[in-house]
Amino acid sequence: MSTVIEQSEAILVAGRWRQAAASSYFHSSNPATCDELPEKYPVSSWSDCEEVLTAAADAAEQLRALPVAQIAEFLEAYAQQIEANVDELAQIANAETALPVKPRLADVEIPRTIGQLRQAAQAARSSSWAQPVIDTKLNIRSCYEAIGPVCVFGPNNFPFAFGSVSGGDFAAAIASGNPVIGKANTSHPGTTKKLAELALAATSQSGLPPATVQLIYRLSHDDGAKLVSDFRVGAIGYTGSRRAGLALKSAADASGKPIYLELSSVNPVVLLPGALQQRGSEIVDEFLTSALMGTGQFCTNPGLVLALRGEATDRFVDAVAERFESAPPGTLLSTAVQSSLTKAIETLTAAGADLVCGGQAIAGKCSVTNTLLKVAASKFISDPEVFQTEAFGNASLVVVADTVDELASVIRSLEGNLTGCLYSASDGADDDAYAQLAPLLVAGVGRLLNDKMPTGVAVSPAMNHGGPYPSTGHPGFTAVGIPASIWRFGKLTCYDGVRAERLPALLQDKNPTGDTWRCVDLNWTTADVG
Repeated sequence: MSTVIEQSEAILVAGRWRQAAASSYFHSSNPATCDELPEKYPVSSWSDCEEVLTAAADAAEQLRALPVAQIAEFLEAYAQQIEANVDELAQIANAETALPVKPRLADVEIPRTIGQLRQAAQAARSSSWAQPVIDTKLNIRSCYEAIGPVCVFGPNNFPFAFGSVSGGDFAAAIASGNPVIGKANTSHPGTTKKLAELALAATSQSGLPPATVQLIYRLSHDDGAKLVSDFRVGAIGYTGSRRAGLALKSAADASGKPIYLELSSVNPVVLLPGALQQRGSEIVDEFLTSALMGTGQFCTNPGLVLALRGEATDRFVDAVAERFESAPPGTLLSTAVQSSLTKAIETLTAAGADLVCGGQAIAGKCSVTNTLLKVAASKFISDPEVFQTEAFGNASLVVVADTVDELASVIRSLEGNLTGCLYSASDGADDDAYAQLAPLLVAGVGRLLNDKMPTGVAVSPAMNHGGPYPSTGHPGFTAVGIPASIWRFGKLTCYDGVRAERLPALLQDKNPTGDTWRCVDLNWTTADVG
């Protein structure tokens, strides 16, 4: 039987902060000190979920009746709330994640989050994401509309930009007119709680339903599966580990619920010999910056380097190892990340990878020494699954091939990834190799880069932050980039023969302000098919 735990942090249900019905609780920790933080957070029982789902379903009905400008006003008001509380938010997140206040949190991630919310507001106001199509001859009209309550599961490594009540999935779900049930990541529950407080203030300011944004902290595995498969849920956005994501996907798939997953990616970087000969030291610098940024805890971290055997590659490996050994190892997000990283390194070395440097957990700290491993392409090809074990953190594996054909075989054996990079000479020396390898690489990634490392993910309409499995659960969608990221949380609705005055404003020949919406007169002459 669940009990109410006194003195635990409150959950947000239908616009009200209240104590959870819970059978246990947890604490987050400060990774920099390995000390447990004093606040305790509840593991909610199903009764909490039932109340949250009922409130979200009611809010979804109310949101469908509101003008899109009101939803945009909420997103803008929320962006202003975050902007006014940058210092406090950064301090809370620093205590829970050890990510530096400056520049990482206050100067980079929080401004990115604010900008993302404002882009979502613009898309909501214009309805550009909805892709209206109008066949005036047959009087058939269609567009994307809200799908219903969206559950968002945030990751541990980006408490703001991908957070469950602030990040890209959140912004996209709200912009398309859906309420959000946020499930906080247990690494930074206090940060998420503060964001939810600001979101609640913005809902009041803009007049949205109180249950537009709700927050719970943790669930049992069974209740998490039950939540994502509930009939009231429209869709799910998830960023995190492959194991947990696939468990949720299994439950969501069984109930027919669309779930959008970002899971794991080793992000292969191909270094062609002409590029290394031409500018090897610059490539070392770029790789070091990318590989050790945020202690390697980026989903686009360059975890796999592919190169041809030769002096230029030897110099690259030696230089990276020297720089890895001299650079102080950063703090990982949690002891769980530390354990996972050391286990992955052990798996790679047990399979036959050579440990060039690093590989040791640092006693008394949430850190692992900067790690570089190396393996022959022939060995990689013999067991590609194990050599693609994701070492989430400050570790990378270099695969050395004897020929371009062998590099091609390595690329063919790769799982799906978010990104793939190719460095080539500027004088054309690598053009033949590039022509052979690029088509193979691009077939298995969501974003192909030339002569740059993969860690930056611009919030651009042209961005694809997605890719084939296991980088995501579906290769046709992106978690970053508006309007495409919003389409995940819309359902296509067709209005066939509906009277003009009964159509949504978006599908009328002219909107209420007199501006003509984008219309396509298909002017079909064939008979109906279907």
